[in-house]
Amino acid sequence: MSPLRRLSLAGLVLLMAGSGIIHLRKPEIYTPIVPRILGHAEFFVFWSGILEIAAGLLMLVPRSRRWGAALTMAILVAVYPANIQMALDGPQPGGGWYAGSSLMLWLRLPLQPLLVWWAWCLFGSGREREYH
Repeated sequence: MSPLRRLSLAGLVLLMAGSGIIHLRKPEIYTPIVPRILGHAEFFVFWSGILEIAAGLLMLVPRSRRWGAALTMAILVAVYPANIQMALDGPQPGGGWYAGSSLMLWLRLPLQPLLVWWAWCLFGSGREREYH
């Protein structure tokens, strides 16, 4: 794997795992954007955090990299409506530099498809058999 591809992989792993950790440590940021029809917002925030961490970990292992990238794409697509809702709702008290900023919430929306593309690139690279 080239150094640039390793750096790209590390970045996406950190992004997914970091996001998952934030879901677990500060669920109050995310519970308001879970559609009410689903109920049990804490349940969905908890498990989305677990899945994000799992996606990051799966991408670390060459044999499971494609599964991790596929899970990452699925998560990013599934949570996009909630991200739109988060931007519409505006900054959240205690949301820090990210959730506490309208600018960051709106900037995230056009970046989300790029994140899906990033995971897709790693999904495709998972076809290489790199068992060292």
